[in-house]
Amino acid sequence: MKKSRIHLLIILLPLFMVSCDLDRFPETDLSDVNFWKTDDNFKQACNLFYTLVDGENDIFFDDMRSDFAFNFAMGVNAISSGSRVASATSTDWTKSYQMIFDANKIIEKAENAEDAKNIKQWVGEAKFWRAYAYYRLLTRFGDVPLVLKTLDVDSPELYGPRTDRALVVGQIYDDLDYAAENLPTYAALGAANYGRTSKSAALALKARVALYEGTRQKFHGYGNPSSNLTVAVSAAEAVMAEGHALFKATATPYFNQFQYVGEGYSNKENILSVIYGVNDAQILRKNNITGLISNGWYCVTRPLIEQYLCTDGLPYDKSPLAEYPETGFASMFKNKDPRLNASIIKEGDGYTIPAVYPAIPPQRIGTAYSARKYFIYTDPWQQSRSFIDVSIIRYAEILLIYAEAKYELNGSITDADLDKSINLLRDRVAMPHLTNQFVTDNDLDMHTEIRRERNVELAQEGFRYDDINRWKIAEEVLPKAMKGAKYFPEFGGGWNISDDGYLEVQRANTRFFNPQRDYLYPIPTKDIALSGGTITQNPNW
Repeated sequence: MKKSRIHLLIILLPLFMVSCDLDRFPETDLSDVNFWKTDDNFKQACNLFYTLVDGENDIFFDDMRSDFAFNFAMGVNAISSGSRVASATSTDWTKSYQMIFDANKIIEKAENAEDAKNIKQWVGEAKFWRAYAYYRLLTRFGDVPLVLKTLDVDSPELYGPRTDRALVVGQIYDDLDYAAENLPTYAALGAANYGRTSKSAALALKARVALYEGTRQKFHGYGNPSSNLTVAVSAAEAVMAEGHALFKATATPYFNQFQYVGEGYSNKENILSVIYGVNDAQILRKNNITGLISNGWYCVTRPLIEQYLCTDGLPYDKSPLAEYPETGFASMFKNKDPRLNASIIKEGDGYTIPAVYPAIPPQRIGTAYSARKYFIYTDPWQQSRSFIDVSIIRYAEILLIYAEAKYELNGSITDADLDKSINLLRDRVAMPHLTNQFVTDNDLDMHTEIRRERNVELAQEGFRYDDINRWKIAEEVLPKAMKGAKYFPEFGGGWNISDDGYLEVQRANTRFFNPQRDYLYPIPTKDIALSGGTITQNPNW
C-alpha cells in the first residue's frame, strides 16, 4: 500500500539562496519586496524547511555516532571513536543556522502580510523549525549564538557571543508554545496536508527538548532538572490528549510501522514524517536507506542486540528461554521480543543480494547484524532510490518520554503510569507488562528497564548518541570494542574475531572518550575566526 499525502511544493526561492555562515547572511539585500503578501507565498516559503530535514542523514544515520551501530563500508566513525578534531566547517552548524535565518525572515515578513489570512499558522511553522534547529545546535554545541531577527552585513549580531544554554532552551519553549497555540491539530490538517507540522508536533518537540535538558542537567550536575522534567511530563500529557495512537494494523504492526503500509495520515502514530516520493515514476524526493544498509553502511552491534528481552520479560542472560551460550547465529533471535526480529535482517528475510538473507551472513555486514527499519528491498535501491517516509516524531517516543520523565522526577513510577506508557508499547508486541512487582521479583532495576525500553523501541531512529550524552554514560559505553555476533566456524574465514570469540569491527584500544571534552562538539574554527574570537571554542578542543 503506497502513500496518500500532500506533495509538498518544493520551491527554492531566490530569497533563501544565500550562504549559511553565521557571519554572512545579508538578508535585507534580497529583492523580495513583492513576494510576501498571501498565504500561498508564506506556505511556499515554509516548504523550504521540509527540504532541510533529511531522514537518511539527519535522523537515520545519527546512530553511527553511538555504540549501537557501525558503518562497516566506510569504517571508523570519528565521533564514536573519539578521533575527531575541530574542523573549519560543520553542516551541523551551518544547516541549522540556515533554517534559523529562514525562519527569522518569515517571522519578520509576517508582520506586514495583510492578505495572508492564516499568517499565524505560517509563523507557527517557522517558529517550530527555528526551535528544531536550535535544539539540534544545543545538543551538539551547547551554548550557541541566539539570533532572532534577520541580519544585515553591518548587524552587530553577526559577531555576537554564544548565548547561555538556559536562554536558548527558554526561547525554544517560547517558540513551541506559540506553534502549539497557532498550528492546526493533526486531525485538522487531515490527509490532504499530511506532512506539515501540527499542534501535536510542537508539543512533542517540546517534550523531547525538556526531557533532554532535564536529564542532562540531572546527570551533568547543573541547572534545575525538575523544572524541565515537569515540562516534559506536561507536554507529553498534552500530546497524549490529541488523539494519537500506536499503529496496530496488520499481524506485525511494529515491523510495518517502518514499511509502506505504516505511512500516511491514517497511521496516527506518525506525528511528523520526512516525506519522500511515491515510486520510481513519481520522484518527489528519494533516499538511499535500503542501498546503504544492504552494502554494510548500517551494521548493528552486540550492545543493542543484548538490550532485547526474552518473551518472558527477562534479559537474555537471566531467562530460561534464552539459548545461552549461543549455539549458532540464530540463537539470539529465539524467544525474543518481536521488535528484535522486526529490527534486524536475519536468515530468510527479504534482502537484496541474494534475494533473501542467507544463513551465513555476508561479510560486507561486518557485525552480521544488519538494520531492518525502513529497509525496502523491492524499491530500485540499485539506482540509490527508495521512497519510504521516515518518521522523525512518532507517538511511541511520547509514551517513553512520559515514563522516563516521571521516573526521573520522583525516583519511582507507579504501575498506573507504566500502563499508560511503556505497557502500551509492550501490548503491541505481546510482551509481558513492566510492573514494580515484576522488577522486585526478578531482581531487576526499574531505571535500567525504562531505559532499555527506549533503546529497544527507538532503535535505529537516531536517538542513541543523544541519550548516552544526556545520561552521561558515553564515557562508559563508547571506549569499548565494537562487536557483533558470536563467531561460528560455519562463517568461514575473512572475519575479524575478538579474543572472546565475537565478530569485531573496531578494537577497544582504538576508541577513546574524554569526558572533559567530548560531551560537546567543537565549534567550527572558521566561525570562530570570522567572529574575531567573540565566539569561543568549547573546552579542551
